[in-house]
Amino acid sequence: MKLAIDAMGGDYAPEEIVKGVELARDQHSDIEFLLFGQTDKITPFLKDNSHITIVQADEVIEMGDEPVRAIRRKKQSSIVLAAQAVKEGKADAFFSAGNTGAVLAAGLLIIGRIKGIDRPGLTTTLPVITKKDQDSFVMLDIGANADSKPANLVQYAVMGKYYAESVMNITNPRIGLLNNGTEADKGDKVHREVHDLLLETENINFIGNVESRELLNGVADVVVTDGFTGNAVLKTVEGTALSMFKMIKGSIMSGGVGGKLGAAMLKGTFNEVRNQMDYSKYGGAVLLGVKAPVVKTHGSSKAETVVNTISQIKSMIDTQSVQNVISYFDDQAKKAANEEENA
Repeated sequence: MKLAIDAMGGDYAPEEIVKGVELARDQHSDIEFLLFGQTDKITPFLKDNSHITIVQADEVIEMGDEPVRAIRRKKQSSIVLAAQAVKEGKADAFFSAGNTGAVLAAGLLIIGRIKGIDRPGLTTTLPVITKKDQDSFVMLDIGANADSKPANLVQYAVMGKYYAESVMNITNPRIGLLNNGTEADKGDKVHREVHDLLLETENINFIGNVESRELLNGVADVVVTDGFTGNAVLKTVEGTALSMFKMIKGSIMSGGVGGKLGAAMLKGTFNEVRNQMDYSKYGGAVLLGVKAPVVKTHGSSKAETVVNTISQIKSMIDTQSVQNVISYFDDQAKKAANEEENA
């Protein structure tokens, strides 16, 4: 198993990327790591190069670069060369903490879409805070596409199902459509159409509409939405969690000696809550619908998140999650062709 890693992407690259790769290498002896980037900047942080190969990339796509233009102009960048390695079969997956738009563009333009997928979707794993038998759920699309057609959301549901089964080990995952109410007739014209299409889709466990206030309560295993809404919900969840912690900290600091003593006694509880809300432990966001795993972590990711993301990618490869999606849409195309021929 070989992973192509953009060593130059992220706020703490290449140091934290290299640290994370070395930790992952120590955990997974069956993985070969290809680190794409500037050799002179990567080497000082590399303590042991076993199972690690540095591939020189003269250019770096910066966070502020326009994604598609950068992919086309910076042909020797770490992102482009890493994606190219996957396309050419030299690596099995592509991982980066760099420019999100550029990573998505590289996945689409270089690695390519699965036949039958109109628009790949970006998925993330979020925590469930109230159920003991469920610790997380998957949501997609969270920003790959601002505009989506009903058929796109149906494809997200299918891809989300296979991802939840293979990576999260969930049997027959519950799939919900994010809407402004749980009734079947809720939402705009697009959402009502998607609801009806999902009811008709075979081999998925569609449970109907779900509301955003119930997401962290584990209302579904896979939550389907358009990229605009998904991105807004994701940032709302992140912002609310951060604001709550700041508010609690502010109240403690202004509460005098009693407040600080109480906080000291509850330190373990606060750490447990913070850990439960830390979705980075589940890995990165996955671009589902392309021919190989393409995974993007947050730009502020450090070594621990890199390790978690590599474990996530390994699960995708071991369980052939991408191949399962390819097979599903191949079967759908054959079925449609047979129906047309017999009509």
